[in-house]
Amino acid sequence: MSEMIITEAIAEAAVLGGAVLGGGGGGSMAKGRINIREALSLGTLRLVDIDDIPPDTVLITGSAVGAPAAAEAQVAPRDYLRVIDILMANGCPKPGGFIPNECGGSSITNGWIPAALMGLPVVDALCNGRAHPTGTMGSMGLHKEPAYVSRQSAAGGNPEKGLYVEIHAAGKLEATAALVRAAADKAGGLVAVARNPVEAAFAKKNGACGALKQAIRLGERMKAAASGGGEKVVSEVLGFLGGSLVTQGAAESVELVTKGGFDSGKIVVGDCETTFWNEFMTLERGGARLGTFPDLIMTLDAADGLPVTTAELRKGQDVFLIHVPAEKLILGEGMRCPDLMKSIEPVVGKEILPYIQSVLR
Repeated sequence: MSEMIITEAIAEAAVLGGAVLGGGGGGSMAKGRINIREALSLGTLRLVDIDDIPPDTVLITGSAVGAPAAAEAQVAPRDYLRVIDILMANGCPKPGGFIPNECGGSSITNGWIPAALMGLPVVDALCNGRAHPTGTMGSMGLHKEPAYVSRQSAAGGNPEKGLYVEIHAAGKLEATAALVRAAADKAGGLVAVARNPVEAAFAKKNGACGALKQAIRLGERMKAAASGGGEKVVSEVLGFLGGSLVTQGAAESVELVTKGGFDSGKIVVGDCETTFWNEFMTLERGGARLGTFPDLIMTLDAADGLPVTTAELRKGQDVFLIHVPAEKLILGEGMRCPDLMKSIEPVVGKEILPYIQSVLR
């Protein structure tokens, strides 16, 4: 048994490392810290490896869906509890553990609040070891299972402004994911989500096992290097992940559009142009492609090395722009599906599939 008790220090490392692995998305560290405080106030948080639990253990994915930059976006800690109640009231088996949907400043903490409240473990078998824009990308290839019925519940929005929404949907994964995305849009931009019960054996085969502990180790190295400033922190990140520094400079332009529950746009740093769909999707210099999702493309503040998401980056901000090839990341099955990657192209106006053949199956 390789159980780890998640302390405040470990949780902070997870949020910090997770934010880098978010690749521009995955929510803010500020929201992640709110989830941490709530979870730690409710009970003991236990992190276990996938091999520490029986293969028939039912796992539920914790997630948040929406556009982080939406002005009305609001998800309260209680919403992460409410979605579990909704899911179980609609036929979901009682879970034996929770898995976060992805890495990210807040998304890496998804599932922690109900885990603490119910006395169940957080299992280190994330749906994806980086962040991704669509729910289907973070469903471990379940959309390829003809008989699988996806169950998803969502809750969120500011009740004082009449935006609170909660739903339950069951059916084909693409359809239920679309309904959840629509709910996020109606709720002001963001909802907490519980979804897709699977057995641990499936998560072991198709998930990003070990990604949460990887984020913790990365965050610990970043914290240890913090006194050396941004350059030292970025050096630690690149050394740990096996990536490269592409450029450092001011964000010369930031174009961001929030529509349909997503953020999308383009950011120019120095002589490099990036596109994003919540997360960074492409990286180019002079028209030459340097990186393509699911590669990790990320910005970190030049002064302190802290991760800066696409929703947070402001024009004129001095940042490091880094790139880590997908082959060096811990990825879930959803990152190896050509049909899911194809959906990126019309959003960012760039070809994706020709550049990622080595990742796809």
